[in-house]
Amino acid sequence: MTSQTPSLPAHDNPTVVRLFEAAADAFADKGFHGTTTRDIASRAGLSPAGVYVHFASKEDLLFQLSRVGHVAARDALAAAADEAASPTDALQEVISEFARWHAEQHRVARIVQYEFRHLSPEHQREVLTLRREIDAVVERIIAEGVASGEFDVDDTRSTALAALSLVVDVARWYHPGIKRTTPESIANSYGALALRLVGARRD
Repeated sequence: MTSQTPSLPAHDNPTVVRLFEAAADAFADKGFHGTTTRDIASRAGLSPAGVYVHFASKEDLLFQLSRVGHVAARDALAAAADEAASPTDALQEVISEFARWHAEQHRVARIVQYEFRHLSPEHQREVLTLRREIDAVVERIIAEGVASGEFDVDDTRSTALAALSLVVDVARWYHPGIKRTTPESIANSYGALALRLVGARRD
């Protein structure tokens, strides 16, 4: 999964990528309400009018950033799950690399995960649908592990949500200055933790 997981934000248009990155930095520094379109444009090296060429509003930019982030995460996790040799390998790989991404891209991840309340109701519904699809990938892995006898879990849905909640929280607390804590160490720890969470049994 490491080679497939995109460093978000990703988009075919390089100007849109610049705007995504500028918006993520501005939202992280000033918050959604404290950030102006002019702030985003300035960080991207554009005029304020240049933002509106690609996005209808600041809220639309936030939504598109969130949507792209969630779609990329869903697709990367599903691909990793499909390629793994077993449910145990799939769960460890998916959780490890998702945790690594939340550390390496913590500024973008905070925006994607925690600025949800600023989206319009319609945009919230779309992002929630994508989140449920991400949940379903992990829930499917756990259900397959239970069926194969590799996992000992009573409630696959709750266990999947617990594992993903731990990963998402990495974006809240991680920053590069924390001693002896790196994206690699987080990936290893969270992958192992996920296997303990499901009572994984290796032969």
